[in-house]
Amino acid sequence: MTSLKHYDILVAPVITEKSTFASENNQVVFKVAPNATKPEIKAAVEALFSVKVKAVNTLVRKGKTKRFRGIKGKQSDVKKAVVTLEEGHAIDVTTGL
Repeated sequence: MTSLKHYDILVAPVITEKSTFASENNQVVFKVAPNATKPEIKAAVEALFSVKVKAVNTLVRKGKTKRFRGIKGKQSDVKKAVVTLEEGHAIDVTTGL
């Protein structure tokens, strides 16, 4: 069953060269809410995409300090989840939800 909570947990798919290579190993990378736990992420992916999840690994990329026209700013921290899918399951993140 899909609830609105699942949409709050998964913020966006990460589409980079590195995540594209990971998709060959049945892995998909998502930006997730900073307070999301691994069981919540697993439940959200399984409910929204109707797939079986094997494992969830999370990481927090700390925000960097950047300068734009001499003004210092800080990017926010980003939490990512690398979701490993069971054999035979796949998600096409380029199509959208």
